[in-house]
Order: sequence, then C-alpha cells, then structure tokens
Amino acid sequence: MEKMTKRSRQQQDSFSDKIQRWRGVILLLFVPLLLISFVLFLGPARPASDSIEFYSRKFSPDFTANKYAVIFDAGSSGSRVHVFCFNQQLDLVPMGKELELFRSIKPGLSSYASDPAGAANSLSSLLEEAEAAVPKELRHNTPVRVGATAGLRQLEGDASDRILQAVRDFLKNKGSLKSKSDWVTVLDGNQEGAYQWVTINYLLGNLGKTYSSTVGVVDLGGGSVQMAYAISEEDAAKAPRITGGEDSYVQEMYLKGRKYHLYVHSYLHYGLLAARAEILKLKEESGSPCILAGYNGSYKYGREVFKASALPSGSSLNKCRDNAIQALKVNESTCSHMKCTFGGIWNGGGGDGMKNLFVASFFFDRAAEAGFVDKNLAVAKVRPADFNEAAKRACGTSLEDGRAIYPNVEQENLPYLCMDLVYQFTLLVDGFGLDPAQEITLVKKVKYQNSLVEAAWPLGSAIEVVSSPV
Repeated sequence: MEKMTKRSRQQQDSFSDKIQRWRGVILLLFVPLLLISFVLFLGPARPASDSIEFYSRKFSPDFTANKYAVIFDAGSSGSRVHVFCFNQQLDLVPMGKELELFRSIKPGLSSYASDPAGAANSLSSLLEEAEAAVPKELRHNTPVRVGATAGLRQLEGDASDRILQAVRDFLKNKGSLKSKSDWVTVLDGNQEGAYQWVTINYLLGNLGKTYSSTVGVVDLGGGSVQMAYAISEEDAAKAPRITGGEDSYVQEMYLKGRKYHLYVHSYLHYGLLAARAEILKLKEESGSPCILAGYNGSYKYGREVFKASALPSGSSLNKCRDNAIQALKVNESTCSHMKCTFGGIWNGGGGDGMKNLFVASFFFDRAAEAGFVDKNLAVAKVRPADFNEAAKRACGTSLEDGRAIYPNVEQENLPYLCMDLVYQFTLLVDGFGLDPAQEITLVKKVKYQNSLVEAAWPLGSAIEVVSSPV
C-alpha cells in the first residue's frame, strides 16, 4: 500500500514537473486561442448560409461568372436574334457546340407599319429560342436589346414609335429576360457602323492593337450602307464639322485598354434595297436599263411603289451604270472637304486603318448568288472589278434564262440582279473611291476559336452591354 502511494506521488510529481517544464509553450498557444474566441464571441454572428457562400466563392468554380446577352437586329428585310455568352475576360464561350445562337425570320418590323402589335408578336419565335439558350437562373439578369435599323427609320409619322413601344411591352410582359425602355430603339446609323467595326475587329483579335493593325468595314444593308475604320489622332483632329445637328464623323472608343478614333458614316437611302428605288426613279418612259429582259412588274420599298419593267432591248450595263452614278449623286455635290466619298461626305482621310477592307452583308450575298464566290465559304478575297464582270454577265441575261443560270437567286430578286451588281461596283469604285483592282475581303462569318461567328453589328452591341452595369 505504501509502495503504491509512493508510486502515485512520483507520477503526480512527474506530471507537475512536465507542466512546469512546458508552461511557456502552453501559454504561447493558449493566449491567442483565448483572444480569438473572445473576438468571435463579441462580433456579429455570420449566418451559416453566408459561410457556405463564402467557401463556395473562394474554393469552388464560379459557374455564374459568364454573362449572356440577347440582341435583336430588326432590319428592313427581316428580324434576326443573336445570343452570346462571355466569360469574365470578355471572350466568347461556347453554348453547346456553337459560339452564338443565330435565328432569323421575314418580313421585318417595318412591314407592320399599321399593326404595332403584329410587329411585336412577330418576334415570338425568336424570343422563345433565345430564352431557351440562356440558363433559367440567369435569364432575369440577361439583357435583351432590340436595334431597329434603316427600315424603321424611314416609316412615316409615329409608326416607328408605336412599333417600338409595342415591342417594349411585349418583352416586359411576355419575356423572362431583363429589358429596359432605352434598349429598344431605332439604332443610329453611325452607331450601327461602329458596332460592326467592333464586331469584326474583336473576332479577328485586333482590339487592343494599334489602329493601323485594325481593318476597315463597309456594311451594305437593305436601307443604308455604313463605312467605318480607325484613323490617326491627327486625321481625327482635321475632321470637318457637320451642320444640321447630325452626329460627328469621328467617335472615340476605348477598347481593350486602347483609345481609338473611329471614322464612321451611315448613308441612309443607299442600302441595296433602298438604292433600287433611287435608281428606278431615273427610269426611262419605256423602262429601266437595269431590269432583266422579259420582266414587267413593280417594286415596293417602304410605302412607295415604283414601276419596274425592262426596256424592249433588255438591260444594259453601261446605261445602268449611268443611272447608278446619278443615284449616288457622285457628280452633283460640290465637295468642300479635302477628300469626299459621294454626296459631299468626308471620307475620313484614308490611311492605314482603311488599307485592309472587309465588306459585309449584301455584298457577300450577291457575290455568292452571282457565282463568283462559293456560298459555303465564310470569307472570300475579291476585287471590285469582280462585281463589274459579274454584272456584264447578268445584264446580258434575260429573266427566263436567268432562272437556270442563277439557281441561288431568289425569284423576287432575279429581275434586279443586273442592277444590284452594277450598283455594288459603282458604290465601291465611284462612291468610296476604291481602285477596281484593290483586294477586299467579303465576309459573312469570322473564324474565332475554331468556330464561325456571324460578322454582324449585334456582337458589338453585346460587347458594350455586358461591359456596362446592367
């Protein structure tokens, strides 16, 4: 018994000795723990859900970092919807197998001049497909924009305003995406041109580089044609003033950390479909030299209807070209600036930003339909002279023969094929002053990350809206 008591005392003394020996280390560990516990006790409690959210945000992939944008292009010939998805670096990311959802319908909103509700409802199928492409949990914060172009610009009275208001109501009441009143508008022509320039240079990877490394853009729509290219700061300072309250010739844009001076001008009434009307106004009493032989009909643009019939002798390249030059008013306006395009409009001064020119929309379509560009290609290198050569062939063809020779041309466009090709050549050479032998790039889509993306202004609009607080 005594031995056991002595052994216990020895063990107790041994434990006490250990405490004394390690007391410095124990205090060093215990005091900070005590202080931390005290601070947590006095501080506000964090809900458990907040702790989970913080942990997820810090250590788990953020699947909501991507941003979507839905852009409607309400053009004169039809309505199109584009859906894009961007990551935090503003790079496009795939939605399934594609980098973009693109759908289109005909006719355009301007065809519903007296039926605003019908105009808005015409977008239903496009909106449904766009919403389906956006994850449900992100739809409420995904911006939807509607940019109407030349077709609505030319409607009379308050028809355009009533259609736009009907579209705003439609998106608000029947859509699940985030809409704002000022996101549904008639797009200013200069803005359209600027967005197109941003789109193509973004897809080519040019943004952030010097202005001389960018490409110029000519976009031929149905009601208007836009030219845009980056110019030097010195040329921007020389830009003439525009009277009459119009927009400036030069826009400043900050893209990928670089400031650009962008020359942009939109020529209303000089899109391909509008130009037909301008040319038909100049027809001879017996018909137009631009209409294929054998056609006798009418052409409607906006609310106006024009007689469209061929001359007894058929179409003529030279006479049609004279009409196209008159329609462009190349020789009628006195140019008060150093360099002009047509109608007395300043051309931006030229320079490195215009040396590499990409032309889009109807330029590509007609070239493919006329057969000198493969319709399955996304881009093609051509010369303005190629349009003239194609026009020679078309102008020497009758309507009946044209059906077999041009199987890719829609029947409603076939009578105007000579006119369209002559106008496109005249616009490039006499209007914009290009050398007939200058190489230009026809573009429908641009390759981006091993995918093809539509080379249209809505991507530029999407880049702007996802870069801004919404």
